[in-house]
Amino acid sequence: MEMTNRKSSLDLVEAAACFAALGSEQRLAVLRVLVRAGPDGLSIGELGERAGVTGSTLTHHMKLLSAAGLVRQAKEGRRIICIGAAYERMQELSEFLLKECCADIDGDHKGHDHG
Repeated sequence: MEMTNRKSSLDLVEAAACFAALGSEQRLAVLRVLVRAGPDGLSIGELGERAGVTGSTLTHHMKLLSAAGLVRQAKEGRRIICIGAAYERMQELSEFLLKECCADIDGDHKGHDHG
């Protein structure tokens, strides 16, 4: 995934909604399964099996993740394909967190290795 120098398009409210959607162990597990699956995504059945979450619980979690823009879904005939993780949105979320990294460090500490 390529890093860009563009500013994050997320505002504080949108970022908070994304983090709220990730505030469940099960939703985080679902998203991680979709990230691992890659851009082709998974069927809802395969996703549930791999994440260990099924039925109405999975539907509920997918609805919240989708509303936050973190996953995409599509229909393929009768099958629902979870088109996987919305990588651009996760990139925006990372940029939101890191865009002002170390901005308040005074000049004496700039340039030093922090890790």
